[in-house]
Amino acid sequence: MAQNKKNEFVKSEVELAEFAKALSHPARVAIIKAIAERNSCVCGEIVEVLPLAQSTVSQHLKELLNAGLIQGTIDGTKSCYCINSKMFEKFSKSINKLFVIAQEQV
Repeated sequence: MAQNKKNEFVKSEVELAEFAKALSHPARVAIIKAIAERNSCVCGEIVEVLPLAQSTVSQHLKELLNAGLIQGTIDGTKSCYCINSKMFEKFSKSINKLFVIAQEQV
């Protein structure tokens, strides 16, 4: 039986991999861009700019929320999202460190 060996890696490596996984779908990248361009966004506005059904957009938003990349508030039937800038700053630093290490080996 296969074993999950995530716990054998350094916490920062696991977190960076989860961040990358959350951005691994083009729809999620497009959602992040749409939210960033508007500074905040209602789910319906995101659906308008993507070639996806509302339910599919909601699933991608859920993944981004679970990863902590966006934050959301619910006001009645409207859900409003914004970028979690602290998380992006954290992972920007982490990914830059990774690129620096990789560049040193080239």
